[in-house]
Amino acid sequence: MTELMTVMSSRELQTKEKLKKDLNALGIEKGDEIIVHSSLSAIGWVAGGAQAVVEALLETVTAEGTIVMPAQSADNSDPMYWEAPPVPKEWHQAIRDHYPAYDPHLSSMRGMGRIAECFHRHPGTIRSMHPAHSFMAWGRKAEDWMSEHPIDDSFGESSPLGKMMKADVKIVLIGVGFDSCTALHFAEYEQEIWGSYPQGAAVMKDGKRIWQTFIQADTDSGRFPEIAAAYPGDIKEGQLGQAKTQVVEMRPLVEFGIRWLEENLGKTD
Repeated sequence: MTELMTVMSSRELQTKEKLKKDLNALGIEKGDEIIVHSSLSAIGWVAGGAQAVVEALLETVTAEGTIVMPAQSADNSDPMYWEAPPVPKEWHQAIRDHYPAYDPHLSSMRGMGRIAECFHRHPGTIRSMHPAHSFMAWGRKAEDWMSEHPIDDSFGESSPLGKMMKADVKIVLIGVGFDSCTALHFAEYEQEIWGSYPQGAAVMKDGKRIWQTFIQADTDSGRFPEIAAAYPGDIKEGQLGQAKTQVVEMRPLVEFGIRWLEENLGKTD
């Protein structure tokens, strides 16, 4: 959506102070630990744009809490799988040979949105070291949660999600649906039978840029809305600006998702 379209679709001006009140009404408060997925345009036109939204989150949670956002750079991957857009097959090896190594400060994010991109620029934000499926965090537990992220465990026990599952984290979906709920990938990784495929990424190892291959588990966020619809626990709904916003406790939802997938894996509609 263009900025003009956002202005035209906005019923009222959104400000940082108003967004902070909306966050409080949604139950987000000082000391909370949250993982945020967001759409800036869904909020309406905000004075200060993404910066105002990020500041509203920081000032609401404060440094006593922790804010996490996905920071995926999925284009640092084997080009043989690229579809949006695909590239000529004869380019594949050259891309593997020359794609820049993952850098938590420089590597771009793909499809994460302007709020996440602004959050990444904050000097206190720490980004994990997975070349394709990183997370980033700010606040009290940021350094601990982002300290380890094995290349072959994007969303499992050894990833930041594994540490977050041991805490009382709230999932906050701002203008996006549960198909954006990255935490539910943890439920996929807990399945005993799950598909996988060979993957690769450019990384730094022993001071040298290399193309590292690894086994990547299949993921499919298409069923996440089904999991959320079946979830018997509380999903709080409200507004952040004009954006429909949903807040749910991460651990109970993901634990339910593990059981749901065990019962429904392989079933077709």
